[in-house]
Amino acid sequence: MTTPAASHKTLAIDPARSEPKQIYKLMNGLIVPRPIALVSTVDRAGIANLAPFSYFNGIGSAPPMVVFCPTTREPRGPSNEIRKDTLHNVEATGEFVINVVSDAISAAANATSADVPPEVDEFELSGLTAIASDLVHPPRVLESPAQMECRLFQVVYTSRKPGGGVVVIGEVVRFHVREDLFDDFRIDPAGLDAVGRMAGNTWVHTRDRMELIRPK
Repeated sequence: MTTPAASHKTLAIDPARSEPKQIYKLMNGLIVPRPIALVSTVDRAGIANLAPFSYFNGIGSAPPMVVFCPTTREPRGPSNEIRKDTLHNVEATGEFVINVVSDAISAAANATSADVPPEVDEFELSGLTAIASDLVHPPRVLESPAQMECRLFQVVYTSRKPGGGVVVIGEVVRFHVREDLFDDFRIDPAGLDAVGRMAGNTWVHTRDRMELIRPK
């Protein structure tokens, strides 16, 4: 029997011979689905910022660590700033909050991706509600079904060229989970109703699920 993999030719793509924008599209199409971190931060003046990042995951539980990855951009302003507001705030304050994006707030989360000046409060822009955190200065998103207060552990720049990656690692110092979703540290996936990102403007639900028993 011919397997599907054997019946198709493959393309060998050399990233060194491709434009960064082409590789960006390629990676976004291959690395799917991606969970979304709606990251809230504040600058040193206390102005709040809210932005979604789909290069996001957990990287350990003892202690609990998470990672999200902003990208660098074309230099802006007199200082040739390459950092997005979120990264600038995290490096300045050492704190951030990860807010889980459910289907109910997906449109609002998407609205926070608008490229606006640092003084614009994306909470107001999106209509989402800011509520105080317990241990860090950045606010949480009231409408999010779960939030993680984080303190910065490390920032790693893989490149400072436009489109370069920045790995932001944080330690979760407080979890907040909607009570109806929590059962002995297990989370109800249907109630969480998290969404993810595919390529381009395509998002995805997490409602079509399957179970595979891990072999012993």
